[in-house]
Amino acid sequence: MRNCLVVLKNKKLCPDTAEYTQCARIFASSCLYFDKIALVAFDSSHDITAQFRECRSSFDNTVVLCPGSMEQTVKEYLQPLYGGTFNGGLMETENGCVLIHFTDSDDSSDIENFARRIDEKQDLHFGRSYIKAMGAPRDEIIKVVEEAKAADPSLEINVFESYGDYKIELIYPQYREKLISGVVHMFATALDKYIYAYTDVSIAGRLFELLKLRKFKISCAESFTGGGVGQRIVEIPGASEVYYEGLNTYSNESKKERLAVKDVTLKTDGAVSAETAKQMASGLMWRGRCNVAISTTGIAGPTSDNSSKPVGLCYIGIALKDSSSFKGTTVYSYNLKGDRKTITETAINYALFLAYKNANDNLR
Repeated sequence: MRNCLVVLKNKKLCPDTAEYTQCARIFASSCLYFDKIALVAFDSSHDITAQFRECRSSFDNTVVLCPGSMEQTVKEYLQPLYGGTFNGGLMETENGCVLIHFTDSDDSSDIENFARRIDEKQDLHFGRSYIKAMGAPRDEIIKVVEEAKAADPSLEINVFESYGDYKIELIYPQYREKLISGVVHMFATALDKYIYAYTDVSIAGRLFELLKLRKFKISCAESFTGGGVGQRIVEIPGASEVYYEGLNTYSNESKKERLAVKDVTLKTDGAVSAETAKQMASGLMWRGRCNVAISTTGIAGPTSDNSSKPVGLCYIGIALKDSSSFKGTTVYSYNLKGDRKTITETAINYALFLAYKNANDNLR
């Protein structure tokens, strides 16, 4: 079956793939892919007419993404073209199927249901397995994907990345379910130090599960991430069971007064340094009642600070303490690339991942 995605948008605005990325991912998760993705200006009736006629003549299934305000206009054009009537946002006719989804809606269940209906028509039934990994080099992921595909050509593999956080989705015919464990083992062997879950769970969710299971508390002292690490945790229902406190210590004075960072450290090494990150996490640990402490300090940009340190440089400190003793503080440094949002969001993901890995490996 041939599938087409039509995005009706104001083309005077900068292109934003986020408008259709989610739809494409949902289809990919059902082993379906769009043969064409068309961005059409919603004020160009000529282009809209030409594209919809192509959808009717050349594609079995069409998804139209548009603002909710265009619903009636789009339906009034498509119904006589296809010779059918919409039931809600879906129209099924002998000339093809069309789904209208509104870009100003947060509910994507209609797209999921549409993809499922297409699979059912083709009598396709799939199983799915997931691998979640943080910060894995893309070339290493591509290598193991190619090896897995060579080992089992019936396998479909989708790789989605968001600020260093990878979701690897393995889709396979249900009759090959018994063989998928071997493929998962290939990924586990190749990407072991980057993997944090074999289910479709967020890194914050995975950290929460671990802390709750072991009855641990976590605290955060953040500089350039601005509370983003703590926010990811508290977004999870029940976060109060594991989250002790979060401090946004942006100024040097705050770092000294709230976390006991030494004045000589700030003057000699600077606020963005491994030693400052270490003292931030250690100070939070000693002054709080937590088992895991995260600290972040860095330069998110768009310009550097008064030092010669580059934009994207960041340090993440992880301090650990079990019921009997302080386990120490480990500091990790990164030189992240991208704009301010990319650098900050990536650092948040890495901080949560490092907290999970350290707590999982070193605390019982």
